[in-house]
Amino acid sequence: MATERHGQIVETPTEARQAEPGPSVLALLVASTGLAVLILGVLWFAFFWV
Repeated sequence: MATERHGQIVETPTEARQAEPGPSVLALLVASTGLAVLILGVLWFAFFWV
């Protein structure tokens, strides 16, 4: 558990690495997945319908 010494929070290396994924991680996942689907759709259309 984090402790406070001289006005600063002191954590172990394991505690310092434990982060929570925020909304920016979700936005990146959605954007990259959508872009991948769009690119694959364009490639599929170019190769099979033209």
